[in-house]
Amino acid sequence: MKLIKLFILSLFITGIGCTEKKTIEKPLPTQKRPNVILFLADDQGWGDLSSNGNSNLHTPHIDAIKNYGASFDNFYVQPVCSPTRAELLTGRYFTRIGVYETSSGGERFNLNETTIAEILQETGYRTAAFGKWHNGMQPPYHPNSRGFEQFYGFASGHWGNYFSPMLENNGKLVQGKGFLVDDLTSQGINFIEKHANEPFFLYLPYNTPHSPMQVPDEYWNKMKHKPLDSLASVDKDEDLQFTKAALAMVENIDTNVGQIMTTIEQLGLEENTIIIYLSDNGPNAYRLNGGMKGKKGSVDECGVRTPFFIKWPGHIKNGLNLVDKAGSIDLLPTLCGLLEIPVSTNKPIDGKDLSALLLQKDTTVKERLIFNHWNGKTSVRNQQFRLDEENRLYDITIDRGQKIDVSHIYTTLRDSLIAAKENWQVETMTLHKNNDKRAFALGYPQAIYTQLPARDGIAHGAIIRSNQWPNDSFFTNWKSVNDSISWDVEVMEEGRFQVHFYYTCPEKDLGSIVELSFNGSKIPSKITEAHDPELLGMHNDRVPRMESYVKNFKALDLGTISLTKGNGILTLKALEVKKSQVGDFRLLQFKKVE
Repeated sequence: MKLIKLFILSLFITGIGCTEKKTIEKPLPTQKRPNVILFLADDQGWGDLSSNGNSNLHTPHIDAIKNYGASFDNFYVQPVCSPTRAELLTGRYFTRIGVYETSSGGERFNLNETTIAEILQETGYRTAAFGKWHNGMQPPYHPNSRGFEQFYGFASGHWGNYFSPMLENNGKLVQGKGFLVDDLTSQGINFIEKHANEPFFLYLPYNTPHSPMQVPDEYWNKMKHKPLDSLASVDKDEDLQFTKAALAMVENIDTNVGQIMTTIEQLGLEENTIIIYLSDNGPNAYRLNGGMKGKKGSVDECGVRTPFFIKWPGHIKNGLNLVDKAGSIDLLPTLCGLLEIPVSTNKPIDGKDLSALLLQKDTTVKERLIFNHWNGKTSVRNQQFRLDEENRLYDITIDRGQKIDVSHIYTTLRDSLIAAKENWQVETMTLHKNNDKRAFALGYPQAIYTQLPARDGIAHGAIIRSNQWPNDSFFTNWKSVNDSISWDVEVMEEGRFQVHFYYTCPEKDLGSIVELSFNGSKIPSKITEAHDPELLGMHNDRVPRMESYVKNFKALDLGTISLTKGNGILTLKALEVKKSQVGDFRLLQFKKVE
């Protein structure tokens, strides 16, 4: 009788599919669903693995996922970070869900989207994300509001220091411990050990090999004097030191992947754990990458083709190599298919369930198009060809370098792909910087902490950013009562909030009075403690960086402010500048007061 009931339940679970979100019953304890571990590298190219032919480095643990699982030879993401992450989580093209930039609010996907973490959480999974989020900092855009019960890392884009940096733990600011990728892995191991007897989804979006190029000595010393056997194409200006740093960082990732896999094996979870590895875009500089055209930021092959390896012992055949194209939009439906969970989302998804292909139950895949877009450029890929942003056509099966335009041979195909590209752009590209009315959220009812960094602020007067790239910048040159910093915010629920102001100020400039105000509520405070640390980063950089250097900022308790629900401009200004400057500013941290 029990077996009959289980059989009926399995038919019920596998037979349902809808586009309206619903609550799904948790499985019985005896029906523990497979665990899922998703590794996402940052700016790692397809060619940055020994299993893809790069003899310059050694990546045995990542390669093992490929060798003892399946790989997609034609897997496509988007050209930069935030769009790919949004697609992985939602199964929908980033252009239709509110993402159009990588900072200042444009990296957020809309609140009416459903994430894979929410689906799994509703089905009884414990969920965690440790690493670089890059899809919204303030709740309800924060990972804790998007299906992840635990988050440790940073919600911004690139980070300025990888050695014991300032991070957050479920919204609370904390100090990291050691090299960041190692720290994230330790958090992941603790999560696995804690929830070994429950189904869990562990998302590990690592922050490397994204610049700044920092890596522990153990990995750099192996690489810095090593002659490189394989280089980028002869017509590319490859920075060999940058390449060595990137490869050293990938070898560090490989070690960490190995530690996670060892933990799974030691706990006896290997047979019941799906492990996935991929990168969020192409390489962040010219280096060996299969002779493909472009790099990160490009809609050509090199900018959007990444490794995709998936391992599930006893279910996915060892060494299975799939030539069928797939993409980041397919992750959500494919995971739901493997786990026999309905795709229950608020919006129709763009991705396809490729679980039958992975399990070799059905090897026929219906032809479709995959679109890549960034910075005003769009390309489209079918199984054989890519139409680039200038409507040139390339046969990718024999020309990954996109050197021979064959559009004059396949004019009908070219014209149909042009029409498809134009239709896709009209259909999906509705939100952009000029019409985005979404304010920065403050006081979300289910959140204790809200962070408003310099990244999301607007400087007025003489105040300037520490760097042109906002994500890890701070404000400086604050010298006058006429200078100010503002944020366009929406207070989502009326309440009282304790506010901490993160600053630096040399002793000679102490005494300025700053004021925070919003819709009539004001709190002033005087800077009375000196804090003037040196800039950080350059001592750990293996090559010169383009991002801002950082430093450790001190928290000043501004006091408690009462905020009314609604939209308005939150303003930080000086009521009095005692000496030559107020100081440098990094962020405001709001804590809800009961």
